[in-house]
Amino acid sequence: MASRKKKTQISVYLEPDIMRMLSDYAARRDQSMSLIAEAAIASFLSPDDAERREAILAKRLDQLDRRMTRLERDVGIAVETLAVFIRFWLATTPALPEPAAQAARAKAGERYEAFVTALGRRLAKGPKLRQEISEDIDAPERGMSQAITLGDSG
Repeated sequence: MASRKKKTQISVYLEPDIMRMLSDYAARRDQSMSLIAEAAIASFLSPDDAERREAILAKRLDQLDRRMTRLERDVGIAVETLAVFIRFWLATTPALPEPAAQAARAKAGERYEAFVTALGRRLAKGPKLRQEISEDIDAPERGMSQAITLGDSG
């Protein structure tokens, strides 16, 4: 029969909040507070704790790097989209004579409000243009053709 080493008892003073968290955790896990405190101390004192924390930090930094890369890509798509639209609009839209220009300015506010409303609906329900662009770029590689939907369906 294997003999167990006798554990040494210590007295520890804990802040009331920490004691409450320890007690609640022990109750949820159906374990003794002593066992949980022992495991926490062992984990804190283990030599691989620093490496484990470093690995967790490296993983988190990698996630942030991937998010920043996607954000940079999305901003690039937005800037290029705007530039292409402005170039197209300037190339295809002639200047209006003054009486027509005044009427167009009067109608502009109403049209802008309709645009903002449609944009709000689209952003609320998706899909996002960047998702459609990614799918459209991938489609030729799969031998498929997909259309980009820019209109508002709702």
